Amino acid sequence: MPNLRNINTEVLSNNWYTLRKVTFEIQKQDGTWETQSREAYDRGNGAAILLYNPEHKTVILTRQFRMPTYVNGNADGMMIEACAGLLDQDNPEDCIRRETEEETGYQVRDVRKVFEAYMSPGSVTEILYFFVAEYSQDMQVSDGGGLDHEQENIEVLELPFAQALAMIESGEIKDAKTIMLLQYVQIQGWMN
Repeated sequence: MPNLRNINTEVLSNNWYTLRKVTFEIQKQDGTWETQSREAYDRGNGAAILLYNPEHKTVILTRQFRMPTYVNGNADGMMIEACAGLLDQDNPEDCIRRETEEETGYQVRDVRKVFEAYMSPGSVTEILYFFVAEYSQDMQVSDGGGLDHEQENIEVLELPFAQALAMIESGEIKDAKTIMLLQYVQIQGWMN
C-alpha cells in the first residue's frame, strides 16, 4: 500500500456529478516523495444486469443515445447495452430490480450478483455491481423504455444470444459492461 501525505482536494465541478482535483504526495519505492495531481469524477456507484433466457437462447438489451460516445466519434450516439443504473440510495440488488422494470419492462424474480468492478479506475470512482437473471415472457409487466422525468428514451431489444456475441465482434456492441456480461454468460455455458 502506498504511503500518502499532504492530501488536498479541490472541487472543480459539482454540476451533474462531482469532479475533484486531488493533489498529494506519494512515497516512491526508493523512499523519496513525489507530488502528484489527479482528477477524479464521482458519479456514484451503479449496477448492471443481463437478462437471459436459456430455453430460447435470447437476451434482453437496450438501445439509447449516449452523448459522450457521440462526441467521441460514435456517429449517431446510439449504444446497445445491458440494463443499468445508478444506485442512488439503494443497495445494488434493489437498484437493479428497479432499473430492470423501468428500462426493460421485466419484473425478474431471481437476480444473482456475479462480480463487481471499477470501470475506469484511472479517472472515475464508480464501482459497478454486475448481475444476471433468467427471464421469461410471463415476467413482462410493461413495455419498459425508461422514465420520462429522467429523460430516458430506451428501446428494448430481445436478441438471440449468438447474434449479441457476433455484435461484439462486428463492433455493434461497444459497451464494456455489456461485453463483460455477455462473455460471462458464454463462459458459464448457460446458453449452450
